[in-house]
Amino acid sequence: MNGQKLIPELDVADLGASLRFYVGVIGCTLRFERPEERFAFIDLEGAQLMLQEAAGPGRRFRTAPLEHPYGRGVNFQIEVADVTSLYERVCAGGFQIVIPFEDRWYREGDTELGNRQFVVADPDGYLLRFFTDLGQRPLRS
Repeated sequence: MNGQKLIPELDVADLGASLRFYVGVIGCTLRFERPEERFAFIDLEGAQLMLQEAAGPGRRFRTAPLEHPYGRGVNFQIEVADVTSLYERVCAGGFQIVIPFEDRWYREGDTELGNRQFVVADPDGYLLRFFTDLGQRPLRS
């Protein structure tokens, strides 16, 4: 797992549909899977996720019933080399864009850090904020 300190594991309703989105549209690499457990490990430019079918066999960690949209209150920020091409693929695939393509600057101390970004909901409603770094600039007053 390349020594990552945090790798989210997402329950999904249909592992096949999720893999079509993450691998087929987003461009993730399927690193490995355990079909007997309805589990897959994926990677996008070093950002890694584990997906498991919620109703699948094996151990599941739940504190409440799953209801769509999953992952309420969380969005995953994922840096990619070419956010523009990714945005075009996601739009062509007809997926739900939550925040359209934008340039956004975030204050950090006396500077601003820039992201070219968009937010899309995956088939289960998890929010993914893909971005390409725009660098930094002095804080504007």
